[in-house]
Amino acid sequence: MRIKLDRTICDGFGACAKHAPEYFSLDDWGYAALVGNGEIPAEDHDAVTRALLDCPVHAIIDMGDHRPPGDGAAHHDAQETPEPDPKTEDSEAISGFVR
Repeated sequence: MRIKLDRTICDGFGACAKHAPEYFSLDDWGYAALVGNGEIPAEDHDAVTRALLDCPVHAIIDMGDHRPPGDGAAHHDAQETPEPDPKTEDSEAISGFVR
C-alpha cells in the first residue's frame, strides 16, 4: 500500500494520528504530516486504512500498491487510446459553427 497526504485539504481533526501514529504526526495546530515516504507494509494496512476512512475531509489518498518491475526496467505496456469521434447522427457536436 502506498499513500499520500494532501496537507492543503487537512483541517486538523487528527483522526489519522489517532489510528496510525507511526505514519502521521500532528503539528502544534493539529494539522497532519506524513511520516516517511508513504510506503505502508502489509502489517500496518488495517490501521492506515482506518485512518484513511476516518479522515472527514479525505486528505489521505491511497495510491495503490507500489510494485517495482522485477527486472528493474520500466514497462511501457500502456497503449494510447484513439480519440472518439464526437459526431454522431443524433448529435451536432461537430457542426459548421464559426464565430
